[in-house]
Amino acid sequence: MMEKIQVHLPKKELDALRKAAARSGRSVAEMVREAIRKVVLKSPVAGPVALWNGALRRLSTDHDKVHDEP
Repeated sequence: MMEKIQVHLPKKELDALRKAAARSGRSVAEMVREAIRKVVLKSPVAGPVALWNGALRRLSTDHDKVHDEP
């Protein structure tokens, strides 16, 4: 079930929203709902995903350095 609301936007923002909706073939309302889901209702970050066991030997920022070692 959906509820209807009214939102006031500056002309520049509304024009940009309408153009983006037209380019994507979606309605302005659908674009707004998607933005709310992405920004307001997004899942909280739970932390890094671990795919290994044991101590870390290198950081991901050092990835290419392994090839520089003699």
